[in-house]
Amino acid sequence: MYIPSSLKRSVGIPLLPSTPNVSLDAAGLVALADLTTIQERTVLTGTATFLDAFVICPGIHMQQKSTNLNGGEHPVCANMKTGDVFRVENPATVFYLQQVSKTGHLTKLTVSELDGDWWSKVFSLFFTAQNASVASTVAYFMAVLWTISVVILLACSYDWWGLIIVLVLMAARLCNVIVVRRRATPGWSGAKEGFVTGDLLVLLSQDRWVRIQGKVDHLKAVTSGQWLRDQRDVEGWMTALATLAVYLAAALVSNATQFGKILILALLGGSAGLLAVANSTTKNSLVMHGHILEVDGNRRKYDRRRELARQLVSESPNYDWAISMGLIKQKDVSELLEPKMRQ
Repeated sequence: MYIPSSLKRSVGIPLLPSTPNVSLDAAGLVALADLTTIQERTVLTGTATFLDAFVICPGIHMQQKSTNLNGGEHPVCANMKTGDVFRVENPATVFYLQQVSKTGHLTKLTVSELDGDWWSKVFSLFFTAQNASVASTVAYFMAVLWTISVVILLACSYDWWGLIIVLVLMAARLCNVIVVRRRATPGWSGAKEGFVTGDLLVLLSQDRWVRIQGKVDHLKAVTSGQWLRDQRDVEGWMTALATLAVYLAAALVSNATQFGKILILALLGGSAGLLAVANSTTKNSLVMHGHILEVDGNRRKYDRRRELARQLVSESPNYDWAISMGLIKQKDVSELLEPKMRQ
């Protein structure tokens, strides 16, 4: 059988398809882009999983700064049942509230405790399924498979520099995952209140209002204390090492083949896109310290703050919280309470 010489391939010759003659020596700089995709994933799941090490996208070195996504906002909050006024100290919860709320609208949420089955805990080491939709799950695992495919292609093409670069990025990702998991352990959240229920009103910037209902202990778990505790010395060293590894990988990209550089670019860009899709299609809920915070019903629009205050005061046993939050004045109390007294 005649085989054209152009189709012959010797055993042991790497797979090197034709590539465009464009300089991609600076392709590694893409890995240093300050994208917040990884940080947003960390907030939505409340932690990091070991499968995250296979999701390689720009911003790996930014994961420990996930606590900054709230923009420094710690909104005032009141328990409408007790009248206590305080602030939401958990930055992940604040960021989530910023995403689900809307200007001029009241958004209702509920908080509950997740099941503590042993198999759920084992599965959560690799993937957070409590707030995952079908679309987000598919997008996330496509990102994982995409990284594995790139590793296989680099190995088949004998591009050892390209393979080393991807493995270094995966190692840096794994270091950050381990540190986040250690920092995300539940800490102080106040004294236990038993079966007492609470009803919180949160006043966010840009006139966004959120109402959170549930047991007081569950409310404390998602609003008070620390989400990610401060890094210890060893964790700080691991984070610094991971950051240096990302910069080192970016500097070494010029040693990869042209085909390898294209694969690395496709890996970074494709993974970022798939993870962004996974984040955007995640259910309107937040997993935090063994609890889940989720949207309950549709938002309600109010033309005036006064209308909001009137309704909430009529539903709560006291009005001290409304005065403390500046929603109403003392002289307006009798007018606001008049409909309630008629009932």
